Amino acid sequence: MSPNRLLHICFSILLGAAATQAAADPRDELLVDAAWLAAHLDDANLVLLHVGDDGEYKKSHIPGARFVTLDDISVSEHTREGRMLEMPSDDDLRARLQKLGISDDSRIVVYYGKDWVSPSTRVVFTLQYAGLGARTSLLDGGMGAWVKQGGAVTRDVPAAKTGVLAALKTLPLVVEADYVRSHLDAPGIAVVDGRAAVFYDGTDIGGAHGHTHFKGHIKGARSIPFTSVTGDDLRWRSTAELKTLFEQAGVKPGDTVVGYCHVGQQATAMLFAARLLGHPVKLYDGSFQDWSHDTNNPAESRGARSTP
Repeated sequence: MSPNRLLHICFSILLGAAATQAAADPRDELLVDAAWLAAHLDDANLVLLHVGDDGEYKKSHIPGARFVTLDDISVSEHTREGRMLEMPSDDDLRARLQKLGISDDSRIVVYYGKDWVSPSTRVVFTLQYAGLGARTSLLDGGMGAWVKQGGAVTRDVPAAKTGVLAALKTLPLVVEADYVRSHLDAPGIAVVDGRAAVFYDGTDIGGAHGHTHFKGHIKGARSIPFTSVTGDDLRWRSTAELKTLFEQAGVKPGDTVVGYCHVGQQATAMLFAARLLGHPVKLYDGSFQDWSHDTNNPAESRGARSTP
């Protein structure tokens, strides 16, 4: 083989490897921009979901978008001992997703109105859990980015449509307190608190329906507040910025990130950022509302144990 031919083959291999690496960037699958959405807005299989305030949606939304709330994709028990924002059973979730017009061949794009980032990522996480993650993306920057790019808006509400989904093949992405307890010091696992720093530090204390949460955070958990993963324009921070954020929190490359927050919403924004970096993720769906019901669960505030 001539030197020139060998050089050509080596160069082709390098180009192929570079192309494969670029294609493997999770951002390419998890995020779409306004230009992409504009080009695909009339696709027959597109399901566009608007997450935000109902009044805002009625005034203005992206053409074809369907309004979705967290009650549409979760179940809640509004009692002192109840748990909020829990994942429905497989059959129930399948029926709920079909009601949103989602079918087996749907290409799903979720976007947020105003600052509804974490409710939107909860919807995205639910779709990932349902086995539809490979066909689900989030509009980077949400409604604000769409309008800024001159995207069309409307008041027209699309006609109701029921999708057709095969039985869901849900993924093992939701964990309970026993999993968290047994993996607090496990190698390759990073338990991360997605709440605002004032709750993690114990400066403020959460609670609902007459139940007060423990002060502080799950003992040993790292802190990456859900508001830190996007910029002021609500676009997702760059890969380099997110890597720094996670590294500073003590999350190692390749770690499975187990997220929690108050009730399982805010943590999904942090988990979405983890997915942008290629981390496997899990959600402690009961989150701190559940953790705080058992005095045997370790919590700490500024280094001190804070369970009753």
